[in-house]
Order: sequence, then structure tokens, then C-alpha cells
Amino acid sequence: MEAHQGVPHEPEKARAIRGLVRVQETPPVWCFGELRLRRYESADHDTVLALHRDGLARVGLRPGDGVYYEHDFFKMDDLYLSGGGEFLVGEVDGRIVAMGGLRRADLISGGSGGARAFGASTTEAPLDAVEMVRLRVHPDVQRRGYGAAVVQALEERAVEYGYRVLRADTTEFQEPALRLYRRFGWTEVRREVIGGIVNIYIEKPLR
Repeated sequence: MEAHQGVPHEPEKARAIRGLVRVQETPPVWCFGELRLRRYESADHDTVLALHRDGLARVGLRPGDGVYYEHDFFKMDDLYLSGGGEFLVGEVDGRIVAMGGLRRADLISGGSGGARAFGASTTEAPLDAVEMVRLRVHPDVQRRGYGAAVVQALEERAVEYGYRVLRADTTEFQEPALRLYRRFGWTEVRREVIGGIVNIYIEKPLR
């Protein structure tokens, strides 16, 4: 796709994605009301990691439970920003309040629970599936549609990359996230108990 920086999409497309407006193609930028979504930069690391840790702590997840992990935040280029991935942050008045990423689903597994991608591809086959991960919204600004904006933007990117299916997982403690995914047509495919915590796997076909 040819890149056109700073060029808004047509109004018809903006309406189709319910108020989320793509205002720049490469690197991608969207606006949703006062929220501005853009690609992650290295200077965002500490803020993004803190938002991740706070989000999991609020639902009782902790290091060593088999579900909690964060090594990917130290390999952002390898896991998200190159080779068919993406990571977005959402800002309001220059403050990061939301985030989410796309990560290739063919990465070699590793880490606790045996399902934590480390960055090496297991195949040379064409891209097929991508995982949507790290969806977080700061508690101070929840219930404003910011989570939905991140999901929509990431789905748009997944389509642009040519993926066939989106995958994600969440836990039984994260019911708001599960409800949000279901709103966008995701369906549950299986459940797994990891360290006494029920992990719920969901997916959505893109074509």
C-alpha cells in the first residue's frame, strides 16, 4: 500500500469504523475524539511497561503465576515492529493511557505455560494468523471507548498485513476485555487452566 502521510481517510471510511479516523498512513496514526493512536517508540518503554503491570495487578495476576509475563516489552522491535507486527499507544494530552499490539502467531513458544513468543519464526510459510495482545486502558479513562478504538485500529492493521485470522487470549478475571472482544465478533475456541487460572482463547476470521 502506498504511504500518504498526514492525509485523512474519506468520511465514508471514517463512519464505517465508528468515529475512529485514520489521519496518517505510515507510520499509522488514528484519532478518536481526544485520543491519538500512534506507533510505539522506544521512549515509551517505561510508561507502557507500567501500564501493563498495573493492569494485571488490578485483576490479581502476578509474576510466577504462569500467565503473567513481560519479556516481550524488552524485544519490541523483534516481536512487534518488524516482520508483520504492530504496537500502538493511545495518548490524551500527551499522556499514554491506552495500548495494544499485534504479534505474529507463528513465533516459537517459550516461557511459563509454553505459550509465550520469543521472536523466532517456526516457518517460512506465508503469514496466516496474528495475535492481538497487551490491550490496556488506564483506569482513569476507561469507559470512553478507548479500548474499542485500539481494537479497531489493530484489526485494520491486521487486514492490511493480509492475515487470515486474529487470535487472542485473556483470563476469567478480565471480563471487560472479553466483552469488548465479543462486541467485535470474536468467539471463544477453548479454555485452559494455567497455575489455577482459567485462560480463555478467542479468535476472529478476517477473510
